[in-house]
Amino acid sequence: MTGQREFFSSRIGFILAAAGSAIGLGAIWKFPYMTGQNGGGAFLMVYLAVVALIGLTMILAEMALGRATHTDAVGAFRRLGGGRWRFFGYFSLLAAFLILSFYCVVGGWTVGYLVKAVSGSLFDESAGDFKARFQSFVGHPLESLFYFIVFMGMTTGVILGGVTRGIERLSKVLMPLLFLLMLVMIVRALTLDGAMEGVRFYLTVDFSKITGRVLIDVLGFACFSLSLGFAGMLTYGSYMQPGESLIRSAVWVVILQTICCILAGFMVLPAVFAFGFLPSEGPGLTYITLPAVFSKMVAGQFFAVVFFSLFLMAALTSSISILEPIVTWLIDQFRMTRKAAGALVSVASTLLGISACWSFGAVDWTFGVADLPAWLRLTPFEFLDYITLNVMMPVNALAVCLLMGWVADDAFRQQLYPAGTAFGPNAALLPRLSWLYSDLTVRFVAPAVILVIMASSVVDALKKAL
Repeated sequence: MTGQREFFSSRIGFILAAAGSAIGLGAIWKFPYMTGQNGGGAFLMVYLAVVALIGLTMILAEMALGRATHTDAVGAFRRLGGGRWRFFGYFSLLAAFLILSFYCVVGGWTVGYLVKAVSGSLFDESAGDFKARFQSFVGHPLESLFYFIVFMGMTTGVILGGVTRGIERLSKVLMPLLFLLMLVMIVRALTLDGAMEGVRFYLTVDFSKITGRVLIDVLGFACFSLSLGFAGMLTYGSYMQPGESLIRSAVWVVILQTICCILAGFMVLPAVFAFGFLPSEGPGLTYITLPAVFSKMVAGQFFAVVFFSLFLMAALTSSISILEPIVTWLIDQFRMTRKAAGALVSVASTLLGISACWSFGAVDWTFGVADLPAWLRLTPFEFLDYITLNVMMPVNALAVCLLMGWVADDAFRQQLYPAGTAFGPNAALLPRLSWLYSDLTVRFVAPAVILVIMASSVVDALKKAL
């Protein structure tokens, strides 16, 4: 239907869907590495502080914008800020479209590795070492493209089911299952000989490693691992029932996302260290190091299937939140059916994503030209990753903070933090302190943090270019 807006049928459905959006691939493949390399327990303390002091307010602001307007990103910015602000709605949707085109590439790798784990071909020694196998897989133009399209199809299939029968129903199944499988993996990892070395690497407190660069990294990861900056939380917020508590929902989303990050470290690092491997970041950890670990583990094939299953769940619950904002905009603004909107966006994103899919050896994107400057040597995947993470998402997150902090009037903002809803009918001081904290954070602290992150990204880019 195009004329009637859907809503999540329950608070738990919304919380699990929003948490699924925030619990993406980075929580599993990046957080353990960053924590272990940057002070262990000290990094974890800094991360928790940043999430509590800044991340919570930012996610609350985006959800509030959606819940207050009950419309798509463009309509929400325009309704609250006027016609000039709708640019940031379009910019958010463009970010979502670009992210989807390369995020589904990584999702496709996960589907492929799950298939290989189930069939046992993941451990075929005749295929060379695990690094060579991964390079061969991502560099194969047809195999990588096939799994990319499969994952895009899975994402689109969920979206076509709608908010209640698609997104909410899937989240209610996958999110509890994700945490259950993580616990299974943690129990196995911690019972391995030598696992405690990985635990020490993960949790040893070393504040000497908390440098300015690390602080910027943790700020960036904490703020943008919460799915901020591409209208995902805004869109999910627009599906909230009017009477639901924003604060409670946002707090639960942040708690679940943080727990997942912490559990990922206990799942990955003890197993890696138990077999004498060193943790690497990103694809190297997930698709090279961990398969090597599983190959040496008793019942390794079973645990490989479990791991790539939960990894696929994390990828899928995030990808649907990336696609949904664009579909919602097409439905709201052009009165398209959900099926037509979902098909249109997925086909367009697939066409763009082919270039990202073929960024790992299938095509020479320098076209044989030597001595190109660094910024021209970026593959389509690298370019899309950089421009969205370092430019578009920060700009959009900053726009939400400025809109909610400086443009929205006091009466509007006070409706977002009702004392009775958040803290009970007899509360007085605590709600006021909460309001003061949120107001200061969304007006001053969060924008300052985002500007620091953006400036750091610009400096790093200039250093690489020069």
